[in-house]
Amino acid sequence: MLIALNKPYGVVCKFSPEPGRPTLADHVDVPRVYPAGRLDTDSEGLLLLTDDGALQARIASPRHELSKVYWAQVEGVPTAAALESLRRGVDLGDFTTRPAEVRPIDEPTTLWPRDPPIRYRAKIPTSWIELTLREGKNRQVRRMTARVGFPTLRLIRVGIGRVSLPSLRLEPGRWIELHPRAPWN
Repeated sequence: MLIALNKPYGVVCKFSPEPGRPTLADHVDVPRVYPAGRLDTDSEGLLLLTDDGALQARIASPRHELSKVYWAQVEGVPTAAALESLRRGVDLGDFTTRPAEVRPIDEPTTLWPRDPPIRYRAKIPTSWIELTLREGKNRQVRRMTARVGFPTLRLIRVGIGRVSLPSLRLEPGRWIELHPRAPWN
């Protein structure tokens, strides 16, 4: 079984209870499925869940180099030099990221409002970038954008392999079952 979930902001990426906080169990009532990878509590978007351990490893493990696409709202407007740094790979101290595909994008028109909304600051503009990674380390996108001087304010994963959240048209908290043999690359 393979499930695509649009994980809402604030949901802890596990099924076991977390006192006072929503978890995946509040949105997916299917036994014996587990996340194939994770999204931080303060990140949103596409999360795949499966009951197949080999498929889970194929999706989650960086050694398979499965592409993961993110839309990031960042503080400020990234310079050409900052975008080039993201493309080359960023030294985060404990590791250097692999090169990423990065491009500025307009604010996506298909986005849902975030609850709570991003803090508005009149004197500091925000902008959007799309990043495609082939690894997925802890808080990697946030750390990368902060390191090049443009901290992430909102982060939405919109693609894993050929599975695309915009094409699924899932509202936050909604899920759909996919064919587990979907083409991944």
